[in-house]
Amino acid sequence: QVQLVESGGGSVQAGGSLRLSCVASGAAVSRSHMGWFRRAPGKEREGVACISWTGGTTYYSDSVKGRFTISRDNAKNMLYLQMSSLKPEDSGLYYCAADWRGLGLSPSYTYWGQGTRVTVSS
Repeated sequence: QVQLVESGGGSVQAGGSLRLSCVASGAAVSRSHMGWFRRAPGKEREGVACISWTGGTTYYSDSVKGRFTISRDNAKNMLYLQMSSLKPEDSGLYYCAADWRGLGLSPSYTYWGQGTRVTVSS
């Protein structure tokens, strides 16, 4: 029902910034709670940030709090993740996800994008 496509990944130096985008399509996508997740080599997906369907509530993992900002534009069916002060440990494949349930940072969302890779070098 819901299709998600991420973009904006790339390679940056430590301390740099990057902005990820996700375009969503499908029935009532603007009413879906959405989140950003990432997977590093040898590890499972971990929640990075999430946002309620209205954009009024956000949550962040402790590791990115103060450095990353999640936002959405429902009129454009877009989800964003502004990443600043990037660290090598932020490297990985980043996914956007959507669900009508309020799952927070739990990696059990129903719909997932294909992922966009972020590489942060020292």
